[in-house]
Amino acid sequence: MKNTIIETIDLTKVYNLKKTKNKLTALDKVNLSINEGEIFGLLGPNGAGKTTLIQILTTLLQPTSGYAIIDGHNVVKNPKKAKSNTALMLESDMLYYRITAYENLKFFCRIYEVSNYREKISLLAKDFGLEKWLNQYVENFSSGMKMKLALCRTLLLERKILFLDEPTLGLDVKSIALITKKLKNLKKTIFLTSHDMGVVEKLCDRIAFINKGKIVKIGTKEDIKKIEQMEINIKITVNKEKEKLMNELRSLNYINNVLEVNNNINIKFKKRSNYNNLLATLTKYDINKIQENELSLEDMFLNLA
Repeated sequence: MKNTIIETIDLTKVYNLKKTKNKLTALDKVNLSINEGEIFGLLGPNGAGKTTLIQILTTLLQPTSGYAIIDGHNVVKNPKKAKSNTALMLESDMLYYRITAYENLKFFCRIYEVSNYREKISLLAKDFGLEKWLNQYVENFSSGMKMKLALCRTLLLERKILFLDEPTLGLDVKSIALITKKLKNLKKTIFLTSHDMGVVEKLCDRIAFINKGKIVKIGTKEDIKKIEQMEINIKITVNKEKEKLMNELRSLNYINNVLEVNNNINIKFKKRSNYNNLLATLTKYDINKIQENELSLEDMFLNLA
């Protein structure tokens, strides 16, 4: 049986806007349950509530109502114990730019009493390709290098729960692949926010979509794709009589859309039960290839947002 390590119960955060009597609801009765060892992804547009949720779970913010349990501890009633097994990465905001990369990492290790920190800094810096930059000032780093350094700082704490807010922002493809592989192999509980659908698809066990402070969908990648695939998209490559086939497809009442794209025919229809009818039509033509286009997480998010 899997143990729940992160849980939110009707978690709500409301801000009173300055100079007005208006209120902004950043989180609206959010309920989540995350298992130990799970990599959980939270997706949503800017302003949806992702960072606010992470800040409450790591005790940087107090909720307006509701509460959260982190590793058995209530973030409202016992914040010190709740955050004792967590490490947080808020993009590259938690770095000091006017000291060197090594001094940054050493400073955090001393604060959090990390043992053997010199050896650990050296190993992590080598893993992330920063060993030649450790004695350089962080203000001279590129945005991607700052992100790598921020992640190194988080991993040095060796906590069992990691909260990572956009950990691959500004990184090149090679660096993203390296970080994705490293996080996958950590065998820790990871709560991740990202706009990079490719990272989420490769890394996360389950995904939730948040919009306007509310969780609008939650499940595995496969669950969500199955639920949200409102239309089936088919690409057909035909050797001849393309116009005739397109006209016949347009006459079928279960076909929603027929388009010619790059010499192929793209069609959309809703019910998978119509596949047999479609195939009966296609057998009358010299078809070279039929391909179903799977709904990506990005397509799915656009449908939900």
